[in-house]
Amino acid sequence: MNGNPSTPGELAYPPFLGEEGVPADPAAAAAAIIPVPYDLTSTWRKGADRGPSALLDASGTIELYDIQTASEPWKRGIVTLPPILHNGGPEELAERVRAATAEILARGAVPVVLGGEHSVTIGAVEAAADSFPGVGVLQVDAHGDTRESYEGSTHNHACVMARARERCPIVQVGIRAVDASEMPGLDPDRVFWAHEIAARDDTGWMDRVVTLLPEHVYLTIDLDAFDPSLLPATGTPEPGGLGWYEVNELVRRVARERRIVGFDVVELLPLAGEHASDFIAAKLVHRVLAEVFAAG
Repeated sequence: MNGNPSTPGELAYPPFLGEEGVPADPAAAAAAIIPVPYDLTSTWRKGADRGPSALLDASGTIELYDIQTASEPWKRGIVTLPPILHNGGPEELAERVRAATAEILARGAVPVVLGGEHSVTIGAVEAAADSFPGVGVLQVDAHGDTRESYEGSTHNHACVMARARERCPIVQVGIRAVDASEMPGLDPDRVFWAHEIAARDDTGWMDRVVTLLPEHVYLTIDLDAFDPSLLPATGTPEPGGLGWYEVNELVRRVARERRIVGFDVVELLPLAGEHASDFIAAKLVHRVLAEVFAAG
């Protein structure tokens, strides 16, 4: 596959869904993929900077027809932009992601940020908050990520949701690992712990999530939200995670009852010899887009 054209000095990535999915008129595309191969602040396994490329490469093998929505999202137009390449600090990266996301929102399209580590989300949330006052953030994740500062930075991947809640109300789903210092700042009515979800035999908790969200929603999905038996290729896999259909059903309900204005999928760390995770991550992006488009 050949990637979309990129600016001089930037790496061209494969287009989302392969060449068949490239829109005839990129300027009129309903969604724009923003790869952000950044991995400066991750604290254990490195390699999330290879995530966007692996996801986009795997996306070329996805069936274009989405069964659940009886639709073909590519027909709405999905353009893949050149990657945002940045070797500096996460504060500067946030500004670059904010500017790119804001440009997409301004033309009425859905921005889809592909990480990279979770710090890439900060700028996208800022753009959503600027464009949609009162927007809420739905975080699907294993980790709280609400430290005020970590390893000398307020924009570390462990601080993403601390920065988000400065701008927006947040709802956190699938959480099963936090630092003790985070607990006083967590809102117990807005945190849906993974062990409590697992103990339930119904999906009523999803209805509660939706009621807590405002009209406009920015969705951030850290792939370690999934149980590592399904998706092991993340930097910090945590046992006891969510299942594929749980996450898909939650996304469907939010998309139908609220408006998802943008989203990201982050923390894919490709593993040699293990390609299922790359495909699952790509399929997730496709499924979220299908639900967003189907909801109108």
